[in-house]
Amino acid sequence: MSSSLAAIHVAKKHLGLDDDTYRAKLARITGKQSAKDMTETEREKVLMVFRNEGFAPAPSVRRVDGRQKLTGKFAKKLQALWIAAWNLGIVRDRDDKALLAFVKRQTGLDHTRFLLYADDANSAIGALKGWIKREAGVPYGNTNGYDWLSADGAKVAWAQWKILTPGADLIMGKGFDSEVSRLTGVAMLHEVTAKGWQIVMNHFGEEIRKRKGLAAS
Repeated sequence: MSSSLAAIHVAKKHLGLDDDTYRAKLARITGKQSAKDMTETEREKVLMVFRNEGFAPAPSVRRVDGRQKLTGKFAKKLQALWIAAWNLGIVRDRDDKALLAFVKRQTGLDHTRFLLYADDANSAIGALKGWIKREAGVPYGNTNGYDWLSADGAKVAWAQWKILTPGADLIMGKGFDSEVSRLTGVAMLHEVTAKGWQIVMNHFGEEIRKRKGLAAS
């Protein structure tokens, strides 16, 4: 799906257009009832009308090197899950381009900035969480009775530790507590911050990728 076509579909939701109203509006603007049948020029004409009616998509933001940054209300969540999958050795490419390709396969949208609504984003977020849970056993939505496991970073770090230390369990962690303390400087697991868990995940991720023979970055 092209960026303009995706933007038109997002605009339809943003403006609250039902199917009949949407098709009638397209016909009035271009003479065609389907955006798929339009030329790029016609789609841009439709978007101009939608913008005049209040549609305001998130702008495209670029890094210093010219690549697009991930933007949009669900971008940080998706990026965090993608990096978690990379640190678990599930994803081989941590680059944003790889994540955007995954998002497009799941939603048909070219960029995270087009994910304005939860129902669109959840197809990508749910698929990514499901993949991580299947491949690495990350217990999303389950603390197993341990308060410190309420943080997603803790869940990922524990799953990483089980990969690195076969046979480890929550009762006999086989050094998990002491390793987390060494890396974060925090004695108790429930006191580790999100930033602390990110340090742990990145460190464990390096070890996992090394053992699997995956690229370091």
